[in-house]
Amino acid sequence: MHSVKATLLMPVENQVRELDSKLLLACVAARRDFSSLIGSRREMHFHISSFPPGIYLSKSMTAASEIMFQIMRKLGHQILAWDEEALVHLPPETYFSRRLSPVAMEFVSYMFAWGQDNAELWRQYPQLPNGAQIHVTGNPRNDLLRPEIRPYYEETVVELRKKYGDFILINTNFNHVNAFYPGLNLSVPNDKPGGEYRPGRAAKGMSREYAEGLREHKQAIFEKFQQLIPAVEKAFPNCNIVVRPHPTENQEVYRQIATGCERVEVINEGNVVPWLMATRAVIHNGCTTGVEAYVMGVPAISYRAKVNEYYDYGFYRLPNLLSHQCFDFEELRLVLGKILAGELGAAGGDERKTLVNQHLEALDGPLACERIVDVCEKIMDGQIERSKPGLLDRVSGYCTANMRTVKRKIKAHLPRARNKPEFHRHRYPEISLEEMRTRVSRFQQILGDSKELHIELIYDQFFRISDGLAPLDT
Repeated sequence: MHSVKATLLMPVENQVRELDSKLLLACVAARRDFSSLIGSRREMHFHISSFPPGIYLSKSMTAASEIMFQIMRKLGHQILAWDEEALVHLPPETYFSRRLSPVAMEFVSYMFAWGQDNAELWRQYPQLPNGAQIHVTGNPRNDLLRPEIRPYYEETVVELRKKYGDFILINTNFNHVNAFYPGLNLSVPNDKPGGEYRPGRAAKGMSREYAEGLREHKQAIFEKFQQLIPAVEKAFPNCNIVVRPHPTENQEVYRQIATGCERVEVINEGNVVPWLMATRAVIHNGCTTGVEAYVMGVPAISYRAKVNEYYDYGFYRLPNLLSHQCFDFEELRLVLGKILAGELGAAGGDERKTLVNQHLEALDGPLACERIVDVCEKIMDGQIERSKPGLLDRVSGYCTANMRTVKRKIKAHLPRARNKPEFHRHRYPEISLEEMRTRVSRFQQILGDSKELHIELIYDQFFRISDGLAPLDT
């Protein structure tokens, strides 16, 4: 039986955004004798007490993680972390209060930054724990943008072009004002008649003034995008339009618009990378896909029909600057027309190149996944100190984890619950064992790795990937 160095626990919250990059990380890790558990973050937390001590790769370090981090450390897990929201991020003070918890960070052994900008942001945090280990590795999502990894999506790209022909991609990111549940917005209506709006879940960590201003700005842009979709269809009769909402948006408003159009489809399936590869151009406002499009050389337009420099520069600066910026529909029509005619390509220039290099590490050289696994190897080799819990801590962690699971499952079915099972299914749709095996096989081909990896279903919607079949209790 093949022995493994350790098990990497990789929770996935938003499947379309995170799963492929973490599968790539699992494949890279398997080459160095690591086993990986990967799948639904919710289900992984429900079963955390059943796993042997491993290395947990967290996607955030918020206050919401404090209890789970404490549980995991009591169970003997090491915690490494990055922040999925630290590439296109809020202004520092708001980002700190919203995305970082000094309590959660105390449990983290190592932090992985997207790039130098992200590292400097963390170093400015007034409550950064003493001796915090920040390593500028890049993010696994970066790796999917690299030319040597993109062939992973070639078959998908062919299928998309066959199905949708020449299409324009409109990516929306209005989850702050058009969330899957209204309570997840920046503000929600007051229950009392005539009452003012009250802060929603998206406003957590923001001042009331900032949240209200951001809501008004995002709502104005949201309305402009609703007008934009049929206008683009009318202006470009030879192209289809694909609207791709943010993973946590309510898609109904876009589906209603599509019913009044002939060539508009509303789709949020799979990773965004093949859609960017297949499209003629992408339209967005302050969306991370603007950064991804730039890196891949895909023409992108930031449609800024409503401008508020306080929010646009402080929050959405990076994707907007890396795109062609259009401030009204006529300007967009002209720029998009040039792109479709082959007269204009992706936004370029030395300033943009310098800007992206400040924000994204590992665009060349070793993959971000390889740099992260380097750190995992140091942990296993004893180069990074590992705390080992005593018996009482392990028992406490086991009991607390199981009590939390019971409470969470009961709470999810209460009338006003914010984390209902249908919301989790929206963010993490069911995926088959065969599909997981297919994806891993494609990554293996891309990496030139002839090792046979074993993929098995462990619990509902998460899987084990390894170069061997060592049992979970080893």
